[in-house]
Formats: sequence, structure tokens, C-alpha cells
Amino acid sequence: MSHVPYARILFIGPGLGRGASAERLQQRITALLGEAHLHDTEQDGFWQAIAAAPRPLLVVDLEPRADAAHRDWLRERIAERGDGAGVFVVCAALEDAWLDGLAALLERCEAHLPCSDVPPVPAHHAWSQIPPHAQRLLLCNGPRCTRKGALGLWKTLRQRLKAAGKLECEGGVHITRSQCQFPCDLGPTASLYPQGEWYGIRDEAAVIRLVDERLVAGRALPELRIDEPGNN
Repeated sequence: MSHVPYARILFIGPGLGRGASAERLQQRITALLGEAHLHDTEQDGFWQAIAAAPRPLLVVDLEPRADAAHRDWLRERIAERGDGAGVFVVCAALEDAWLDGLAALLERCEAHLPCSDVPPVPAHHAWSQIPPHAQRLLLCNGPRCTRKGALGLWKTLRQRLKAAGKLECEGGVHITRSQCQFPCDLGPTASLYPQGEWYGIRDEAAVIRLVDERLVAGRALPELRIDEPGNN
């Protein structure tokens, strides 16, 4: 790839400290850049890593829910901490298809926004409100479920609900990644409220069934339940 004009490129995002997705990303970045600097936003230390990194610095945020508002929020937080000079930000949700476009993303310097002179983030933004919803699904992203592929299942869950028009809307589903829910040996685990139902979703096919049949069509899925007698 062509020369990228940064002293360091820092990748931040949830789950980058563990799991198959993080290992695959580490390998791809190392092959492309010769080194990889990954920091997990669910653990302490990524703010310090930004502050200590040499300039000019590109921060690539891999938050799955990142949008323009999130990107500007991150730029504002970096600037507030006094670390904004010479720091640039770009957001890209981490997906396997995205990895193939990594080199192009790093070379598109016009898409890398500076963390100096950041316009103020609006006082009333979408994430300051409780999302409209009728049900809430918590997908475990604890250490063991993550190693079983929970991060990839989270992306499928969100994309499937969004395509069905059921993601965080009136009558829809609010989804949240949680820490360990137990039982780890039956995971990845998902719990649905207010019904209080617990599901084991071990692969993408199970996630698709959970969305299409339970959350959209409203049909029972006893064979996926881990709180049903005989299913654990």
C-alpha cells in the first residue's frame, strides 16, 4: 500500500483484547502495516494510549454502532483531554468484509477528521434518550461467550433486526451487549425481557431464527431455550 502519513495508527473498539475477531484483525493489520496497535474500549487504558502515542496519529474506531454523531463525540472527548493536536479520527464498524477494504480506508486521508477545532456536539442527541422499544434482548459478551463468537453474532443480530425494521423503534427490540450472564457452557447466551426467556445461540443460524421467528413473528422457540427443562 502507499505511504500513510501517520507516525502511528491506533485501532480502538469493543472486544479488541480477546476473541477470534481480535486475533484475525491483529494478523491482518500486522501483515499490512508491519505492526498493530489495538486497544479494547471495554478495558482501561485506551485513553492513555491515545495520549501517549506519537503524532501525527490516526485513531480508527471500530465501534459497531458508530455513526457521525459518535465520531464527533469521540473527537470532542479527545480534544477535551488536551490530546487533539495532530490526532485524526475515522470510524468503521468491524466486519470481515471491512477488513478487505482496510488499506483503502487508511489511504483516504480526506475521510480522517481532525480532533482540533471540533464543532460542539449537540446537547440533545439520540444517545441521550431512552430508545423506543417493546422488548429488550441482552447478548452476553463475557469472556467465554466472546471466545465462542459472540461479537460476530452481535453484528448479525443487529443487522437482521435493522433489516426487519425492528431495531430500537416503537414495538421493536432494544439490544444490549452484557458481561457474563451464565451459564457459560451453554452460550453464547441471550436473555429476552420482559418475558424473562433465556436462549443459547451458538451460531449465525440460531441468531437468524431468534430474530425472524421469535422477535419478528412472535413464535415460541422452545428448542433454543436454555431455561426450559431438558434443554440444559
